[in-house]
Amino acid sequence: MKKLLEIKDLSAGYDGNIVLEKVSLDVYSGDFIGIIGPNGGGKTTLIKTILGLIKPISGEMILHISKTNIGYLPQVNQIDKRFPISVIDVVRSGKSDSALFSSFRKNTAEKEKAESLLAEMGISAIRNKAIGELSGGQMQRVFLCRALMNEPQLLVLDEPGTYVDNNFEGELYLKLKELNEQMAILLISHDVGTISFFVKTIACVNRNLHHHPSNIISEEQLASYNCPLQIITHGTIPHTVLKLHDEHEHHEHTH
Repeated sequence: MKKLLEIKDLSAGYDGNIVLEKVSLDVYSGDFIGIIGPNGGGKTTLIKTILGLIKPISGEMILHISKTNIGYLPQVNQIDKRFPISVIDVVRSGKSDSALFSSFRKNTAEKEKAESLLAEMGISAIRNKAIGELSGGQMQRVFLCRALMNEPQLLVLDEPGTYVDNNFEGELYLKLKELNEQMAILLISHDVGTISFFVKTIACVNRNLHHHPSNIISEEQLASYNCPLQIITHGTIPHTVLKLHDEHEHHEHTH
């Protein structure tokens, strides 16, 4: 597997205040890493560092791919729904420098790519709607399309299950499992129970980082990693999804 990203003894934070201290993580093609941890533990700081939005205080981060090969799906509640832009233009902005340039509307290949992604997500019908008119689930689909415009090698998602209904959440995780065949995925979530059915490994982040080598993690292990979270499962929804996807994996998790 190709190494996409190396983080070595990295410390990061804001105004000299350290939020992450000497964390290390390697990300390879094919990885699907769930990033969990308490609020304020440094999950978002880790993602901002990977995206190049903040610089490390010490240590290093080595990208073996271009920054344009990283797709990013932000939290829905961080998106300004008052901004006057249509769904199709939001998706196309994942490829263009700006939706305001005149060349933006003339790029046929780019437009076809955006239309194809919207169709794949089942939202072609809302292509001309303003983003302010969308539900949480529709918004997630649109911004996932945007994140995929550059055909990234690494996809980063920040709490994608927040503000969406359970039905779409299940669809989203199935889609991510499919996308993982083509790209590595880093998924921030507070919901250990749900993501453990889909991710391959788990990184616990609480000032430090512990990369757990599997998707099965106990409360005792969380405690030893200084990751104070409660494991919760959501009834039969994850089991049903996994049964349809992989019968063997379903039995492993439920027996």
